[in-house]
Amino acid sequence: MTIIRRYWIPLAAVLCIALGFTSAKVLSRYNYFGDAPVNIFANTPNECAGTKWVCETDSTRTVSPVTVEGELFFAGERVPLEDPEVRERLERELQLNVYWHSNTLMAMKLSNRYFGLLDKVLAENGVPSDFKYLALIESNFRNDVSPAGAVGFWQMVKATAQIYDLEVNDEVDERYNIEKSTAAACKYLVNAKNSLGNWTIAAASYNLGIAGMNQRVKDQKTNNFYEMYFNPETSRYIFRMLAMKIIFSNPRRAGFYVKPEELYQPYKYKVVEVDSAIPNIADFAAQYHLMYKHIKILNTWMRDAQLTNHAHKKYEVKILDVN
Repeated sequence: MTIIRRYWIPLAAVLCIALGFTSAKVLSRYNYFGDAPVNIFANTPNECAGTKWVCETDSTRTVSPVTVEGELFFAGERVPLEDPEVRERLERELQLNVYWHSNTLMAMKLSNRYFGLLDKVLAENGVPSDFKYLALIESNFRNDVSPAGAVGFWQMVKATAQIYDLEVNDEVDERYNIEKSTAAACKYLVNAKNSLGNWTIAAASYNLGIAGMNQRVKDQKTNNFYEMYFNPETSRYIFRMLAMKIIFSNPRRAGFYVKPEELYQPYKYKVVEVDSAIPNIADFAAQYHLMYKHIKILNTWMRDAQLTNHAHKKYEVKILDVN
């Protein structure tokens, strides 16, 4: 078909408008997130109100060291920054995370999606809010598998998960269930705090184990983490959390200029209870006008393409709300 040249421009304009309406419709169909945007950095400044830290904005020509002083707390327990060795260990982690731009930037964006949920479960289980930074440093909110086989946001190995009543098999692995794994981590931390005497040493035991930490306490005749000597990994553990807490308290001081609209938002979903088999997850998703990936994104604990559920156990499946 031949189109007369004088009609080309009007026709192009009509096509652009039509494509615009189509694109808007497609984008609205995939509105995964809630209507009220979440911004965790509206609250984090209060987490380090008494801490004075300095970080000159870096450029392509200069890089300045991060320094810190004043009052700092983890889980309500004071960090003795007047101890030069303690301050040096903290400053090390601050340098690493302030200048590891890509990693810290992604941590900020993903934390905005998950911190609210973690705070809720932590509070329900009597665990201080600062422990959300433990999940952050363990996994960066990525479902990676460690060389030791630890998985999920809380990086649990299978044996520990089963001690704390998480189901782990070929089809279901509740270490990937954010609410259940967080509740299990809370049980561990409460047990550790009751056994070891304070939250800081309980947090460090998440890296070393309760039995291992009890042995260190016995050997060194103190349960004050900041007075103890550890292997390099455990020695850094609390300070990695504190560094992220400090940076999150004032991202711009560290040179991170993240607009609220650039932060990843929590998913919007409804919950469906399932007590029978799901022969095919793709077919199950289609019942809700979704794709296979939409079910998997919010239900990473479903480890196969089906759920046999011979025992007719009740599972809560999150259904992405795209309306």
